[in-house]
Amino acid sequence: MHRLLAILLLSIAGSAFAQAWPSKPVRVVVPFPPGGGAEAAARFLALRFGQTFGQPFVIDNRPGGNTVIGTEAAAKSAPDGYTLLLTGGSTMSIQPLVFAGKLPFDPLGDFAPVTSVSHFPFFLLVPASLKVNTLAELVAFVKQRPGQISYASNGSGTMAHLGMEMLKQSTGMDLLHVPYKGFGPALPDLLSGRVGVMLADLAPVGTHLRAGNLKVLAATSRERSGFLPEVPTVAELGNPGYEIDVWFGLFAPAKTPPDIIARLNEDARKYLTLPETKEAFARVGHEPLYSTPEAVRARIASEQKMFAKAVKDANVKPE
Repeated sequence: MHRLLAILLLSIAGSAFAQAWPSKPVRVVVPFPPGGGAEAAARFLALRFGQTFGQPFVIDNRPGGNTVIGTEAAAKSAPDGYTLLLTGGSTMSIQPLVFAGKLPFDPLGDFAPVTSVSHFPFFLLVPASLKVNTLAELVAFVKQRPGQISYASNGSGTMAHLGMEMLKQSTGMDLLHVPYKGFGPALPDLLSGRVGVMLADLAPVGTHLRAGNLKVLAATSRERSGFLPEVPTVAELGNPGYEIDVWFGLFAPAKTPPDIIARLNEDARKYLTLPETKEAFARVGHEPLYSTPEAVRARIASEQKMFAKAVKDANVKPE
């Protein structure tokens, strides 16, 4: 009887705590450098949550270690609703395969998914100075210079890295990988031609595309992107089955009170399904994507199985 009463009191206390949340600013860890798509998605969501819940949701960029540094910090934070994490498939689906049991966190065990936030394709980019205008021309150009052309990524083991390795396997290109600590740091070398190719989303490169400093050769989506409908997909250019759909999701440390997860998910549902939200996300090349926590967990588990062979075949290792 006493034990049952204690459990009941704890349950009531936990519910009261969740109802009182938030009583101070909430930190949203983004394990990428400033200026990329992850930060853009995080800022849209943080602004909305701040308006809804009456406390600032503050972006905390924690780049480094192939997103491991920021993600580990979030995993080890108190599960009290005052630390959230915004990241995506690179962290949750690919890094466990790349680090092969050596990650300092478990994506499915150390985090409680809140919702997916957005998704988008990558685009295959080359500097305007490179004398190629199509994927076929790029393949021919690289094959005439095996091992001499490099490609940039936003880090080893990221979706952009794996996507390029899958493209290399499909086309037979011999490209050297140069990992950077984000798309922002990679851009100067891509624009100058020091590296020849990069897969990236529109958020960090849109300005340079509009200025004519970069050329886009293909999209990684299954179907042509509504953002650049004139750009063919990698699949339709002779690589059937090729698809990279990049996504971001919101997570909390495991054991965060379910009431808090539910409140965040419900407000995200309301926000991510608004027409004006679609317009805002479109400005950075994203489409809003709401889902239940269970759907996020299922996607991670599915992608880990799907990408296992690609990571092994490409021999992707942490760098």
